Amino acid sequence: MNLVTTEWLEKNLNKTKVFDASWHMPSSKRSAKKEYMEKHIEGAIFWDVDEHSDKNSPYPHMMSNSDYWAKMLGSFGIRNDDHIIIYDYSDTYSSCRLWFALKYFGHQKVSVLDGGMKKWLKENKPTTHEADKDPGKFSNINKLNPKSRYKVSENTGWIKNKKQIEENIKKSSFQTVDARGRDRFEGKVDEPRPGLKKGCIIGSKNIPFKDCINPETNTFKTKDELSKIFSQNKVDISKPIVFTCGSGITACVLGLAYSIISGKNAVIYDGSWSEYGMK
Repeated sequence: MNLVTTEWLEKNLNKTKVFDASWHMPSSKRSAKKEYMEKHIEGAIFWDVDEHSDKNSPYPHMMSNSDYWAKMLGSFGIRNDDHIIIYDYSDTYSSCRLWFALKYFGHQKVSVLDGGMKKWLKENKPTTHEADKDPGKFSNINKLNPKSRYKVSENTGWIKNKKQIEENIKKSSFQTVDARGRDRFEGKVDEPRPGLKKGCIIGSKNIPFKDCINPETNTFKTKDELSKIFSQNKVDISKPIVFTCGSGITACVLGLAYSIISGKNAVIYDGSWSEYGMK
């Protein structure tokens, strides 16, 4: 169950663990943490992709190591058998990045809230802010159990590195599909991050991640619609695919769309253009 509806989550809030994984591009001048403090779905834990990425890497949003991941989830009181629901209040669908990361480290029950916080608010569903939390109501989230340690099972084959991408340019053993907007992919505009060239990985294809989302409802398009989008952009889902983008976040939107279509796990080039496009 890659996606859950707002109606489903409202009925099952006390049976799930919820993460607010909102993240905004620096140019947006929005603070995801501040917005979370003002209002969030009750019981939701704030998850900051910048905070929980590999801080030793020169590239943004690179996956942290398994030891860090286990300690981080353990500190949030997460258990291996929890059903985790992720939402965001972002235009970049950062919830999909946490969805991918949890799956990558072996968590079985992970779903993204279809439509996210935008749809939740549009439907006037209840929210709270930090001071309103009732610790008794969501004690399963707020109460840590020091006896239970979270165990990770890392799927290392789901992430590709730059060397593998460069080798693939010669061998064409997988398709590389870029989630950035068409103008960035085609090198018609400057990259939003300094120090990066314009353009794309040689031989890569492009599906702008926003094409997978209904603008009116902020929800994912249907399986048939997504299949058509992949086909129109000459991406063959019967052959191996590696998704890429600017910094490994919106690639996961395509990864989730691919999973909806194929039932298979996504593979991501984690460094993405932040690494590959360095001048």
